[in-house]
Amino acid sequence: MYSITYVTHSAIIVKRVKSHKYANTDEIESLAKSAGYNVLDKIVQAREESGQYNIGKGKVEEVRDRIFETGVDTVIIDNEMGPYQMYNIGVKLPEFVTVKNRYTLILDIFQKRAKTKKSQLQVKLAWLRYELPRAEAKVRLSKRNEHPGYMGLGEYDDNEVTEIKNRIKRIKNKLTTIENKNSNRREYQRDSGFDIVSLAGHTNSGKSTLLRRLSEKHTVEENEQSHEDIMPFAESSDSYFTTLDTTTRRLDYDKRDVLVTDTVGFIDKLPHWLIDAFTATFDSIYNSDLVLLVVDINDSIDKIIRRIATSHDILSYNDTSRIITVFNKCDLVSEDELNEKKEAVQALAPNPICVSAINGDGIDELKERMHIALPPFEQDTLILPLHPDSMSVVSWVHENAHVFDCEYTYDGVILEYEGKRPVIQQAKAKAGTIIS
Repeated sequence: MYSITYVTHSAIIVKRVKSHKYANTDEIESLAKSAGYNVLDKIVQAREESGQYNIGKGKVEEVRDRIFETGVDTVIIDNEMGPYQMYNIGVKLPEFVTVKNRYTLILDIFQKRAKTKKSQLQVKLAWLRYELPRAEAKVRLSKRNEHPGYMGLGEYDDNEVTEIKNRIKRIKNKLTTIENKNSNRREYQRDSGFDIVSLAGHTNSGKSTLLRRLSEKHTVEENEQSHEDIMPFAESSDSYFTTLDTTTRRLDYDKRDVLVTDTVGFIDKLPHWLIDAFTATFDSIYNSDLVLLVVDINDSIDKIIRRIATSHDILSYNDTSRIITVFNKCDLVSEDELNEKKEAVQALAPNPICVSAINGDGIDELKERMHIALPPFEQDTLILPLHPDSMSVVSWVHENAHVFDCEYTYDGVILEYEGKRPVIQQAKAKAGTIIS
């Protein structure tokens, strides 16, 4: 007879791999920690997938034994599990244990971190998209006189499956409305002369810290007041998915007006349904003028290659704009190690820029690279008559464009400047309304 000691919010991590070469559990352990679990044990098995359990039957029995030995209340399986596999493992384990897979763990974290209406709707959509095939499977189990309610998995009938589909449709409609507002806002920002830049990359790569380093000392206060989907601050910590809500700040740069947005971080093996559920967030990346792909250069070469590849896979879902690869945390590696890693990832990141978001190294160079990569300015000359309204146009151009020369003559004002095409069009339109 086992002596059981219960430990609250504790977990065993289980992972099936093709070979022990891929047995690393760092990411799933970090996810578990971010979700509030204390990981007491790890069980890794190298084998082909079992259709019945995903892992082997013997490993299921080993997991059960370790549950009694450690007293954990949760088993986290770091594999994509089908509904029947989850059910089959569940009936083999003690009733007091909750079984989670990689994606339910991620959704738990998302649910805790979602603070705005948009992110909360996206989390609800992700849960429903995840649950729909499982609800359909549970209906089939019920019709076979099985017991899908075991372990709190829930009983479902055909009407409830229909209701899940209807809820998905309603949430999608709400998110479409939000994204239409976001799209209109982006166009207004571009018409006002702003370039739109997004930060992308693996979660915990330092994106939020980089946003704070790049931005002006104050937040874009109008975003906080006018846009319910934008958080007014850039939070960061040593945990996964600190940033779930969109955070936008104005770039501290005198050559351009740029808005930089931080979004949810990527992870390995991000499933299609989860990307689809967060379309409204990923669209802020897909519809930007420039993407800064942030990579933690302090990771191992294998991990860096895997994470850059994962990021490119996600970015390829849409015809993404220009990309600059940013190697962050360069202050933590030696020059020799940095050069070795640059060479190793050259095929994926041929021309990266190295920065330290913590101490500011390389930030000025990054801003210059951004300036070069963003859509080029156009040059124009305005000849304004001697008229009181000409001074307001001159003032407006100074505020919204880069003025090369402003010459006052007996006949009027000659203004040479450069800026984005919408700004030049607006300047010409304002000049056209002046009656000499």
